[in-house]
Amino acid sequence: MADKKPTADNWPVISGDYIVGDPESPVAVTTLASHIEAELSGAAIAGPCKTENLGIEKVVANIISNPNIRFLILAGAEVQGHITGQSFMALHENGADPDKKKIIGATGAIPFVENVPLEGVERFQQQLEIVDLIDTEDVGAIQSKINECVEKDPGAFEEDAMVISVEGDDDEADDGEEMKVVSPETALIEARIRNINTKIDMVGAVQRNMAGNYAGKVQGIMIGLIFTLVIGFLFLI
Repeated sequence: MADKKPTADNWPVISGDYIVGDPESPVAVTTLASHIEAELSGAAIAGPCKTENLGIEKVVANIISNPNIRFLILAGAEVQGHITGQSFMALHENGADPDKKKIIGATGAIPFVENVPLEGVERFQQQLEIVDLIDTEDVGAIQSKINECVEKDPGAFEEDAMVISVEGDDDEADDGEEMKVVSPETALIEARIRNINTKIDMVGAVQRNMAGNYAGKVQGIMIGLIFTLVIGFLFLI
């Protein structure tokens, strides 16, 4: 039997929209935009995750606080606009920028994990194997993969449970991440606004450069003209 370790006290440590199973199971399942978790069995925790920021933070916090979880199955429909499934994969593969906290390589609208410290991201990368079933809503296929992961259980991660706090998590927020869910349309608008602002900044920089060049040319012409007049005046004398 695979070795197991104790989870953090009161695990799962972050509230949310999920179903809890055996905490010693090596599998966690995120069903993204789909609500099919009730039809699955054998996972330590299973539930949807709709946002590529606070939602991912909460999943990460609940996973790294249970060292027995060694597989994260990404299943269900991808979340339009947020692209949460791809953001999970990018975080696991590339990590996050240590300063901006942006998930490197994520294509979602607002892929930032501001509440997860660098060591938390690294722990997430080291503890888990990601199983990509994104856009799969076939319960039979997902259940089969859960069973396969249980059979391959390598035992608990070598380090003890890591507990991090996620801003915005409180007892009154029964829906967990739902309190900050952004609609796909809003997310796309926000992304386009950021792109427009970036382009405006670029245009401004070009204009400033052109203005500087123009001013330099005018200054050069004036200096040349004054020099010519001075030389001409000296010859006349």
